[in-house]
Amino acid sequence: MTISPSQFDRADRADRARNLLRQTFGACRGGFRVVTLCSFGINVLMLTAPLYMLQVFDRVISARSTDTLLYLTLIALAALLTLGALEVVRGRTMVKLGTWLDARLGGHVLAGSLAGAAQGNREPSVQGLRDLSTLRGFLTGPAVFPILDAPWTPIFIAVIFLLHPLLGLVAVFGALVLLCLAVGNDLASRRLIERSGAASIAALRQAEAATRNVDAVMAMGLLGNLVKRWRGANENTLDLLARASHRSGAFTAAAKGFRLALQIAMLGLGAWLVIGSELTAGGMIASSILLGRALSPVDQAINSWKSAVGARAAYLRIKQILDAAPARGAAMALPAPEGALSVENLTYAHPGTTETILRGLSFQLEPGESLGIIGPTASGKTTLARLLVGNLEPTAGHVRLDSADLWQWDSEDLGRYLGYLPQDVELFDASVRENIARLGEVEPAEVVEAARLAQVHELILRLPQGYETEIGHGGAVLSGGQRQRIALARAMFGAPRLVVLDEPNANLDQSGEAALLGALGALRDQKATTVVIAHRPSILRHVDKILVLHPDGPAAFGPRDQILKMVTGPAASRAPAPAPAPASGMGADTNEDDHDLIEHA
Repeated sequence: MTISPSQFDRADRADRARNLLRQTFGACRGGFRVVTLCSFGINVLMLTAPLYMLQVFDRVISARSTDTLLYLTLIALAALLTLGALEVVRGRTMVKLGTWLDARLGGHVLAGSLAGAAQGNREPSVQGLRDLSTLRGFLTGPAVFPILDAPWTPIFIAVIFLLHPLLGLVAVFGALVLLCLAVGNDLASRRLIERSGAASIAALRQAEAATRNVDAVMAMGLLGNLVKRWRGANENTLDLLARASHRSGAFTAAAKGFRLALQIAMLGLGAWLVIGSELTAGGMIASSILLGRALSPVDQAINSWKSAVGARAAYLRIKQILDAAPARGAAMALPAPEGALSVENLTYAHPGTTETILRGLSFQLEPGESLGIIGPTASGKTTLARLLVGNLEPTAGHVRLDSADLWQWDSEDLGRYLGYLPQDVELFDASVRENIARLGEVEPAEVVEAARLAQVHELILRLPQGYETEIGHGGAVLSGGQRQRIALARAMFGAPRLVVLDEPNANLDQSGEAALLGALGALRDQKATTVVIAHRPSILRHVDKILVLHPDGPAAFGPRDQILKMVTGPAASRAPAPAPAPASGMGADTNEDDHDLIEHA
């Protein structure tokens, strides 16, 4: 049997996710031991009340010994104080464990969510962090304690057996019935709870999409339709949750009624045994108390089962995020690259589809060279840009920086040498300085240098607080052109060796485009390899080579003047001229600008 590289990679990712979870929960082993010991101590000390009642009724009252009563009471109070202390220790330990798990896994979950969204494996969402919060809430909340106490139920049943075997058999029968009710509750409600959780996530994603497109929503009167669609999704969530609650409620009511009936049966049987002189009055009362304590965790676990199912579903979704996180990084740090870019037989199709966007594409750039990429809509330009910076993993082929495949680099290490200006510019809710510095703590001179290279320094100084201006969520206080120019400075920060600019002049006016051309000149002076996706010929006059992508045919790659002549010459309308360095590329990219150089020409 042959294992494909993709199958091997998926298996490797799943193994890494299991190892991460195993290591994380393994590191909690000491805390779980403390919780287990505390649970054992708590359940043993829960015998205090029935044993106290047994001794008082059978010994103290009959002997009329106040000294014995005093000492028994003191011992019982000491046991109850110890029980309370163990409860506090167990609760605080669970809180610390839940908080530590959140802190340990939170970064990996967020990184996995972002990486999965970049790869197209999942929609952009922070649902993974919500799931981690759900898991933490379950571990630190009251719903977990009945589950921790349920395994100790045999202790109480064993003591009941010591009082009388018939009473023990009744307790065993009751525990088995309640266990069957718990299993029935799980079988009847788990699927509905999981479906309601998935529907709730879908409804939240609809609301998130609406908030991201609030301008279009409000301007074009989409609010009513969006609310209607969300209400439909939310009503589906509520309907599934209500059905699950009704089923779970029926099992809960049945468990509660059966438990009360069992308590009466236990008392009645105990009284009958007392009448037959087979049990003392103290034993009768103690057995009733012990039965209540033995069955209480099972009964409470039924009530809290919805929380347990939700936590389990959250854990599985977290595992899926970690499973799908792409494998990055080498065993050792690679040296700083000079900027030689090599694309070798590059093929890409979105995960889960067979439609190829790029196929067999190959070209090379020497350090310091610049490349312009043009092509009609849906030719794969933006997809290629994301592949060049390592945001997408090739289906086949390689993207190499100084001969090293991008996927051999650690993503953070590689990011120091890359600059990227995406088509849809997003800035962070932070100051201008922090955005340019890529949210790092750096010297102000480095930030100013990047701003000067991007020719945005003067623009920033005119902002209300200059470099310390808080730009708000998504850069709300800036115009589209200002956001794009600040994002360009961020891309140029740290003297990167490879800079990829996707439609960098889409929101720029004439002065902004002049500043962009100056920035391209600065990158050339720094000998940074530059890739520009453009639809205006003004930028293409400043690149060394041009790559033309076609959605249904071979790509063309070569020197600027030769490619421009081929594209814009009279022969272009009759038949494409042969390219100096042919490469093939198929297009189906849906995230492209509607303007391109070929249409312009």
